[in-house]
Amino acid sequence: MDGLLKFITCGSVDDGKSTLIGHMLYSAKLIFADQKQSLILDSKVGARNGELDYSLLLDGLAAEREQGITIDVAYRFFSTEKRSFIVADTPGHEEYTRNMAVGASFADLAIILVDASKGVLTQTKRHTYICSMMGIRHFVFAVNKMDLIDFDENKFKNLNKMIRVLMAEFEYDSLAVIPVSATDGDNITKASQHTLWYSGEPLLSYLEHVDVREKDAEKGFAMPVQRVCRPDQSFRGFEGQIESGQVAVGDEIVVLPSGETAHVKRILDAAKEVECSGKGHAVTLALDKEIDISRGSVLVKGRQLSVCRFFTARLLWMDDERLVAGKDYLLELGTKKVPAMVMNIKHKVNVNDGSEMLAGELYKNELAVCDLSTTEKVVLDRFEESRGLGAFILIDRVTHMTCACGVVLHPLRRSDNLTWHDMDITKKSAWKVMCLSLCFRPEKRKENSCRASMPGQTAISRNPFF
Repeated sequence: MDGLLKFITCGSVDDGKSTLIGHMLYSAKLIFADQKQSLILDSKVGARNGELDYSLLLDGLAAEREQGITIDVAYRFFSTEKRSFIVADTPGHEEYTRNMAVGASFADLAIILVDASKGVLTQTKRHTYICSMMGIRHFVFAVNKMDLIDFDENKFKNLNKMIRVLMAEFEYDSLAVIPVSATDGDNITKASQHTLWYSGEPLLSYLEHVDVREKDAEKGFAMPVQRVCRPDQSFRGFEGQIESGQVAVGDEIVVLPSGETAHVKRILDAAKEVECSGKGHAVTLALDKEIDISRGSVLVKGRQLSVCRFFTARLLWMDDERLVAGKDYLLELGTKKVPAMVMNIKHKVNVNDGSEMLAGELYKNELAVCDLSTTEKVVLDRFEESRGLGAFILIDRVTHMTCACGVVLHPLRRSDNLTWHDMDITKKSAWKVMCLSLCFRPEKRKENSCRASMPGQTAISRNPFF
């Protein structure tokens, strides 16, 4: 399978994420000679009694090597004859969950490690939830440290069952469970002789062939404006990266949120003038008339996007300070940055069982569904339809620290919540209401029947219910 594959490694602490990727790079001979020599020298003073410590290929910080853990996200690029890869090795400690979320935001596939001797832990479930929240739909569960359970087939089958029960709560396009030993290299680059009962592919071979192409979920052209280019009086262009669809010279586009329309006069792609361009390209568009367009505006064609001030979102709270409803933040969505407020916390999510709990506040690393409002209208879409216009972050207005990341579930437009009702009161509608009310009050039915039997009285109705 050709093309670039961006993936992350995640899971609980000490599950062997850095060791797995390090052994993959070493065994596949994807490192330079000086890196190999440095690994040999550094391993002599490591924690493995002189044996190669493959995690040192990714854990470069002094604190990481001292503690034997991953703290920051480590990115590595490598390629084989069949595919190119970018891997983000993310930390497993709960304290560094925010770093893991950063790595997950760019990935197409997640390798989630599970310690065969410990099973599925709470942090494993939290990382799985975050990966799903960030739009990852391709999962590989690497059941690591199989050597600690003597490569027991029955224990692996039990873990496989637990993993598939966990994944039943999430949407995914592909799922693989592979038994590995990151230290010894079993099933990483080639099939292991210790797992003859496993008929699947080794990890690297699976990554070379897995298809992570999107299923054309995004339709129509959309481009958030990043910058207005005005080199002189003869040219005004609007720069940005195309989020979805294609645009060509002569196309009529709509500018959101204003709703103004114009036609594309010129397209510059990588400083070259072209007739059309598509998703993923950074372009400059020149229009046939002057329209007030600035950073944060969105140019669309054949695409329905929401323009609103209220929406519901799923949040991962990452700040040390707790979140309470009513506090102001800066919201950055697409290329737009506006003041925003969390109006209310609808519920928290229990990562252990996926249940929803009522909550009035959020603490670090907790997940919740909240309603947000902005001071001005923003252009957005559901995250399922557009990752670029459906993902956002919240920034503290004083410290400028990133407090939360989130995804849009749906807009809250008051016009969508209005339902027309027939409010005219006629003799027929009044009679129907009175009949229904008497049907459900037996004491009234009895009273009415008595009245009808008295001399000189007339029954209210001949309805058989009375």
